[in-house]
Amino acid sequence: MTDFFEVTTAGPEETRSLGERLGSLLAAGDVLAVQGGLGAGKTTFAQGIGKGLQVRGSVTSPTFTIINEYSGRLPLYHFDTYRLEDADEMNFLGYEEYFEGDGVTLIEWADRVAETLPGERLDITVERTGENSRLFRFMPRGQRYEQLVEELKRVVCAGD
Repeated sequence: MTDFFEVTTAGPEETRSLGERLGSLLAAGDVLAVQGGLGAGKTTFAQGIGKGLQVRGSVTSPTFTIINEYSGRLPLYHFDTYRLEDADEMNFLGYEEYFEGDGVTLIEWADRVAETLPGERLDITVERTGENSRLFRFMPRGQRYEQLVEELKRVVCAGD
């Protein structure tokens, strides 16, 4: 069993590359719960995931729209819950349909809506460790995500 996996990136390109590697491994129904402070690199990481999912167009922060939907190898449902007052507001968004849908759901500021998240998911924490460096911690919740983290480890370690 994988408790967690940590990766440090040295700048935005490495952050996008890490996201792209993860994105290439994702399957329909996967839920990614991303946490980190302002400017931590959550959206940059999401851009990489979009690239790994072969999303057409650029992935941007859905801060004001709450959800952006993108087409690619799989649909990407990109939530930004920063502006939600509480988790109850997720009900108005029909979040369960996204979690159980045919795409990948990525939630930025996931800690703000923790009680709405499915029990099985991949928790990702992003921490600033320097001006451009970031520490990513991947914490699997459930067997599917344990396997996903093991695959990510192989892909990342092979790329070093």
